[in-house]
Amino acid sequence: MHEMTAGNLRSAFGGESMAHMRYKIWADKAAKDRFTNVARLFRAISRAEQAHATGHFNAMADIGGAFLVASGGGFGLGSTSENLAGAIAGETFEINEMYPAYLEVARMQREAAAEQSMGYAIAAERIHADMYTRAKKAVDSGEDVELGPVHICTRCGHTIEGHLPDKCPVCGVKKELYETFAE
Repeated sequence: MHEMTAGNLRSAFGGESMAHMRYKIWADKAAKDRFTNVARLFRAISRAEQAHATGHFNAMADIGGAFLVASGGGFGLGSTSENLAGAIAGETFEINEMYPAYLEVARMQREAAAEQSMGYAIAAERIHADMYTRAKKAVDSGEDVELGPVHICTRCGHTIEGHLPDKCPVCGVKKELYETFAE
């Protein structure tokens, strides 16, 4: 694998890993603030971020060793509204800046596994940003977000609320590989 693509995958792995843990922490805060659906949303999307990190890690399966990994990581434990704003900012950065640049490099260097993993991630991040924006609007009105069951594809991180499709529209796996976060 070309070093530039490998470095981008390591950075994306680090960022997704931190998002996975950050969303778990923010879920606990939302639950404490009595926003149970927001807490469930954070937990569900945390699982999607884990799938993204796993995909990036697996795309580098032939690369061993220890590396210093530079990743943008949001820190801070604020109100549930502030935490949702942080989540929206992180997802938006990935959608508009990080993944488009990383994908372009992977395409240019003909790194198919990296391109696939990053493509899976950006598709889900768009959904996450929309879901977090909806949740923030509800929280800012003093309400918990209305939320049906949230399903996460454990292979690619695709996220869907409500009805579960027979197969993932992003990576094509059967619905049995989705993890469901319901009330």
